[in-house]
Parts: sequence; structure tokens; C-alpha cells
Amino acid sequence: MFQEEIKQLDLASIPKSDPYALPHMVRILAGTLGQVISDQEGPDTLSRVEKVRVLCKDLRTQATPAIVESLNQIFSKLSVDKLNQLTKAFTHYFGLINLAEKLDQIHQAREIVLKDPQAKREGSIAAAVQALRKQGIPPKKIQGLLDAARITMVFTAHPTESKRPTTLEKLHRIAKSARRMTSEDALPEERQELMQHIIEEMVALWQTDEIRQFRPDVLDEVKGHLYYFEETLFKIVPKLYRDLEKSLKEEFPKTGFESRPFLAFGSWMGGDRDGNPFVTPEVTVDTLKIMRRCAIHYYMTSMELLSDRLSSSCRQVPISDRLRQSLELDSLLFPELAERLNQRTPNELYRQKCSFIYEKLQRTLAYTDHYKNLGPVPEAGPSPGSWYAHAGQLLEDLDVMDQSLRAHRGAVLADGFLEDIRTRVRVFGLQLARLDLRQHSGRHASALGEIFRHVGLAEDYASLSEEAKIELLTKELESNRPLIPERTPFSAETLETIETFRMANHVLEHLDPQATESYIISMTKNISDVLAVLLFFREAGLFKPDSYSRLNVVPLLETSLDLRNAGQFLDRLFHIPVYRKHLEFRGHQQEVMLGYSDSNKEGGYLAANWALYRAQVELVRVADNHQVSLVLFHGRGGSIGRGGGPANKAILAQPPKTIRGSIKITEQGEVISDLYSEPDNARGHLEQIVNAVLRGSFPPREVVPRRNWEQVMEKLAATSYKVYRGLIYDHPRFLEYFSAATPINEISQHRIASRPASRGAKRSIDDLRAIPWVFSWMQSRHTIQGWFGVGAAIEEYLKSDPQGLAVLQEMYAQWPFFQRLLDNAQMILSKADMDIARRYAELVPDQALGREIFGRIEGEYNRTVGVICQISQIREMLEREPGLAHSIKLRNPYIDPLSFIQIELLRRARNNPTDEEKAHLEDAILLTINGIAAGLKNTG
Repeated sequence: MFQEEIKQLDLASIPKSDPYALPHMVRILAGTLGQVISDQEGPDTLSRVEKVRVLCKDLRTQATPAIVESLNQIFSKLSVDKLNQLTKAFTHYFGLINLAEKLDQIHQAREIVLKDPQAKREGSIAAAVQALRKQGIPPKKIQGLLDAARITMVFTAHPTESKRPTTLEKLHRIAKSARRMTSEDALPEERQELMQHIIEEMVALWQTDEIRQFRPDVLDEVKGHLYYFEETLFKIVPKLYRDLEKSLKEEFPKTGFESRPFLAFGSWMGGDRDGNPFVTPEVTVDTLKIMRRCAIHYYMTSMELLSDRLSSSCRQVPISDRLRQSLELDSLLFPELAERLNQRTPNELYRQKCSFIYEKLQRTLAYTDHYKNLGPVPEAGPSPGSWYAHAGQLLEDLDVMDQSLRAHRGAVLADGFLEDIRTRVRVFGLQLARLDLRQHSGRHASALGEIFRHVGLAEDYASLSEEAKIELLTKELESNRPLIPERTPFSAETLETIETFRMANHVLEHLDPQATESYIISMTKNISDVLAVLLFFREAGLFKPDSYSRLNVVPLLETSLDLRNAGQFLDRLFHIPVYRKHLEFRGHQQEVMLGYSDSNKEGGYLAANWALYRAQVELVRVADNHQVSLVLFHGRGGSIGRGGGPANKAILAQPPKTIRGSIKITEQGEVISDLYSEPDNARGHLEQIVNAVLRGSFPPREVVPRRNWEQVMEKLAATSYKVYRGLIYDHPRFLEYFSAATPINEISQHRIASRPASRGAKRSIDDLRAIPWVFSWMQSRHTIQGWFGVGAAIEEYLKSDPQGLAVLQEMYAQWPFFQRLLDNAQMILSKADMDIARRYAELVPDQALGREIFGRIEGEYNRTVGVICQISQIREMLEREPGLAHSIKLRNPYIDPLSFIQIELLRRARNNPTDEEKAHLEDAILLTINGIAAGLKNTG
């Protein structure tokens, strides 16, 4: 199949000097895709794709009405099926280009080391350790940081990944074959065989439905994300720790460091019930069981592999007394297994220990399978010691082998595969990732209102003042009497809220004490929101004021007002005695989550970023005053409008004294597949995170913003907020524009996640979730979520202060926060396209309204580009990021056809089609959404 076409690609001539060269890789993959299209759909289809490609490329260099008319003629005359063929062609092209770029990044990183083995790659762990040594940071301080450090990456189920898991898996297999095919030592026949594999995957990709036919349920999402642990994280995490240990030895050869695993992973899938009615207590338990099965199965396989390696015989080398005693105890627990082992491997005692560990893991798996939410724990369950009640017990068994090997000339064996397993157990535990629980503050208040009314404590809790609520909640928390009866006549929502807390306590007591660690309160506005959760903790057995507290209470501050009042809020919370008791049991540590998405949607890019910066400064100040250790949880998304952008630079641009070795960050949607689908990319990403945290904890110079800089930012934020709100919220017909000039209604129907697109009936901008809000502006190339209001604010400030430009240029040159603010705006401005956005605006039925609002958007776009160029002292956007600028410019001509097609399909779908035509059009529109998302490399 395709043998002649394969020969035409001239695989034998892959350049030896640079086999991964991006243009060469693109030529191979794009050429192969063209052959697949021609074979599958006929030469005419490939010819049509090529004609559209050339016209759109010409449009970028000479935007004449004749070219636009030619494109419109092509698209308007094609059937939906023919348009789908074009959409698929360009969508798959971007999937392959994204893949080629990843391979190119891997290659470039390797080339740096190959050319100079002593070189430290920028952003690597080695570079960070070297920087600390050059700064003169004493080893004692570095050890203190390693002891206290904790970096937690939390995978969420936010619906921004538009590609199906099936598609992602095929692209992953193509990447593996392409990487091997372009390696210098690949033989000609191997290249032909690998090329055949690539073609097979491309044909299957072409014949696969690009969009889901059914909305995935919560457990589908959970199972889909196991891939990143099994195929990537389990492999690379031990390597990160080896990198750190090696770097410390190289830079500080006379110091012995002890580094405990400080990298951790969390998850929201199956735990985040805010706005997702499908996340029930039963679903959460099923999620935990699925994750545990994944981890346990991996460890079982690991023990088989370890047994193959540890064939040391006690006839050749002795073992420790502790290992011998451990084996004797295991023999009492598993007499039949012990007898078999003594017959098969009487002298290979490490192998015997591996077999006993395997047996315990198997019983742990059986216990997990039989565990039921809130069900009675069977008295005839596994006997103590015959299974692992928590990861510490597994680690203890592994430590016994480690210590014995080191004491008997086996340190090199201990430092090998066994050390990797120990690292994985310390990082992933038995639960894979700690599951955060999250619910909206309104649900807690509603449930408490019903409970208080039932027991006669408050007839209308919602109408009480905040002071009255705090007094009532504090009084109940200090009381020993139970508040919630076992059998109650409450509504289904209130019962679900109560059962969630009971489920959490039961899981921690009877399934895994490390299964979950934090309970997050969305839209935390008042002290009563936090105390309400603490009261539910007490009622469920999670908190006992004189004994323990099993979970962190994590307020999520999301609105501009709540971020502005963050310090005052935390200060008052810490003054409440019963809450201080909770903190005492949690090691005097407080986690606070910062919401990037809703604050941006509410007040715009500039105002939200400044509010987040000020909130962090105030939260740290208050926590320090109360001698509380603060962990900031950054709820970042993939796009600039939701806190996205390069994570390394974002961490280094945080306010002074806000990192201190600990940080928690969300990884969402398409960001997860983009960063974690390939092991080398994932390793590079996590390296940069660790690098930034190490360097950010010991900055070479702390940039404390000058007072006048802060005053300037206050002015800019206030003006930007006013300008942004003036259009988005105050214009009486803006929602009408938004609904018509973007594919928001179609995105809301996209079957990419279990969670609905809005919390309510989507009657206003407020009702809409931040993710589809951003998604829609990206698709229509307005991208206003990442810049609108910036230009007007800066322009007004420059008019008011003759020295304003010099001040802003000084801020950009010396203040990492302000530099990142404008650089990220540059990136999203570069992905905007006012010519394409104008065509979407023409979809607005009231043409005058469309022209008016688009005119305001275009005017602000031009203002923002102008002032950023002035401040950054550049001639065009991304002048100092030529690689990114080049990538965007190369992509635009290939995204344009998808935008033209989407606009044509939206026009047809809104022109009263039949029910059958409508369904066909909706699927076609969803296909274009996938393609544009792949081309822009951003969704929500």
C-alpha cells in the first residue's frame, strides 16, 4: 500500500546532520497525509485542499477582494460532506504539525547536551542548582528548602480538550514511529517499516470520527487521564529526582543532601462537583478505586520486574537481620506461598520478598475492589500486615530491601530499579494522585439553611447578616451535640452535600488515608462560607475540635472584590479560635486557591492580573503575621485569559516571598495532552517548574515594586476594568453580539466533557462559565479575553503624565510581573486576527450592531498593539520571540480555511435548516472547532 508514494518521500535522504529538522519532519508528515487523502477521497479532494491552501496563503500576502470572493465561491457551493473533507484535512495537518514541533523541541534540547556535555540547558534542574551555587546560597539553606518544598500539579477535568482520546493515542503512536524513523542509526528497511506504521495510523485517523457521538461521563474522563500516568509520569518522575541528586553532587561535592520527593500530583476528575451534577459520592468513590487499581497494577508489574533483577543469593552475599525478620513474618502470613518459594528460590531471598510484596499488593487490590461507599467494613477482611492500608507500609517493605542491599555490597542495585520504585511510591502512593473535592459555596449555604430550619436554629439562614451567620456557626462548632440526624427529610441536593462529607471521612478511614487532602470552596466570599464547611467536617467526623482535622479547608477567591479583600478575609478567619484549632491539627498550614478565569471574565485581563498580584502579597503578609505556612494554589488555564502562558516565567514573575518552595498549579484540558502525552516533553515541562520554584525561592534580587509603580498599576487596572465592563457588561446588546459573532451556542453543545457549559440557563454573561467564554473568543479570533482594556488604560495614563512612557518602560525593563503581563498580551494579540473576526461579526443579524461593537473591539486592538510596541520598544508583536512569531505566521494561512468554513456552516445553521440538516451542520461545526483549536494550540 502506497509503496510508490513512500519511495517518493526519499526516506533514505533524511539529513544526517539534523535528522529532526522541523521543515523535513513537516514535509514527511504533510506529504504522507496528502497521499492518504488522495487515496481515501480521490485526487479531486486533494486538489481542492491544495487550491484552498494556496488561496489562503495568497490572502495573507495580498488581501484582495478577488481572493476573498474566490474562497467564498468555493465554500458556499460545497456540500457539508465536502466541507468536512476540507476541515478534516487541515485539522489533521495541525495535529501532525503540533507533533512535529514537539519532536523538534526534544531534538533541540538533546542537541545542546550532545554539543557540550557540560552545558546546562536553560530551564533545567541542573541550571537551577548551578545558579543557586553561583549565588552563594549555603547548602544548609538548600537542604531546608528541599525538606519543606512541595510542588503539586493538579489535573482537572475542565472541558478544553477538544480532541478525542482515540485521536490523541493515534498521534502518540505516529510520534513514536516518526522519532525512530528520523534517528540517524535507523536502517533503510526500518524506515520503510516505520513509514508503513505511520501510514496505517493516518488512514485509521482519517476514517475515525473526530467528534464524540456521546458526551463522556465522569469515569470516562478519569480513565482517559490514566494514560498520562501509565505512559509518561511513572517513567519520568524518577529521572527528575536523579537529575536533582546528580546536580547537587556536581555543584556541592562536599555536601551530602537528603532529598525527599517534593513533587506531587493531584486530580479534580471525579472530585470536582461544582456545577457538575454527575459527580456524586458514588462516582467519587469509583474514581478513587479506578486510580488505586492503576497504581497497584503498576506496582505489581514493577515487583515482577524487580524480582528478575534481584537474583542475589544468600550463598553469595548475606542479608540484613531486618530483612530476615521481615521474611519470617511474611512466611507466617502466607505459609503456602512461603513453602512454594522455599522450594523454588530457597537462597534468593530478595526475590522471595518481591513475591510477598506482590501478594500483599494483590490483596490490597481485592480490598479496593470490594470497598463500598459508607458500607460496613467486613470483619473478615484482610488480616493486618497481609495488605497495604497505606503507601507507607509498602514503602517500609521496599526500604527493608534497600537497607539490606546497601549494607552488603549491593548499593548499585539499591540505586537502580529499586530506587525508582521507591520514588514512585513516595510520589504517587497507592492513590496515584490525591483527589481534591470541590463544591460551590452556595450549595453549602443552601444545605445548611435547610438543616437549620429543620432543627429549629434558624428559619431563614440565607437572610441572616454575615455577623449572625458567623456567630451561629461558631456556636455550633464549639458545641458537642450532633446537628444532622441520621435519617432526614431533606432535599436531594442537601442529602448529596451531607453524603459527600460522610463519604470523604469513610474513604480516609477505611480505603486510603491519603486519598484526598483538600476540600475547595468555589466562590468563597465570606467567613461563613469557610465555617460552613468546617461544620460539615465536624458532622461527618472529619473534624473534632479537641482531637484532629482530616482535610484542608481551601477557600477559592475568584472575583475582583474577593481578591481585593483577600488579606482582610484571611486575617479575620485566623482570629476565629475554632478555626485556629483546625489549623493546629493541619500543621499550621493554610491553602488558598486563586481563580484566574472568573476574575478575568468579570474584569478583564489587566485588572484581573493586578488583583491576583495584590492578593498574593496580602495573603503572604497576613499568613506571616499569624505564623501560618501559606500554600498558594493557582487555578491557571491554558489560554492567556485564564492565567496561561509559559509556566516557568509565570512562577518567576510571582510577587516576592510568595513561593518559598511550595506551589500548587492546575493543569487543564488541552494543556494536559500537549505537555504530558510525550515523556520527553513532560520531563522538560516539569523540569522547568522545578527550576522556577528553586530559583524563585532564592531570587538573585527581589524586585519589590516601587510605590509609584504600584500607583500606576492601580490607575491602569481601574481604567481597564471600566473600559472592559463598559462593553462586556454595560452595553445593553453585547450578549446579542457575542451569541451571533462567536460559536458559543455550538461550543455549549460540544461533547468534550461531562460538565455543562453554564451554571444556570445562560441568560447573561455572568451565567456562562469562563471556559466556553474564552473558547468562543479564541475560535472567532477576537481573543479579547487576553487584552481588551489594556490599550485604553495605558493611553489614558500616557495622556495624564508627560513622563508616563518612561515610567512604563522602566517597569517593563525591571519588573518581571509587568513584563510577563505585556509579553503574554503580545502572544494572544498575535493569535488575534481582526480580518477574520470581522467576518464573524458579519454573522450578527443586525448589521449596524455588528459594525458598532466590532468597531470598538478593533479600535481597542489597534490601541493595545500600539502602546505595547511603544513600551516594549519593538516594531511588531513578538519581535523578541522570533520562533513563536514564525510559528504563528506559518499557521495562520492554514487556520484561515477552517475559519471560512466555520463561518459558512454557522450561516447555514442559522438559516432555518431542517432538523436533519441542522444535526448534520452541528456536527460539521464541531469538527471546525476541533481544527481551529489544533491550529491555535489554545481552546479555553
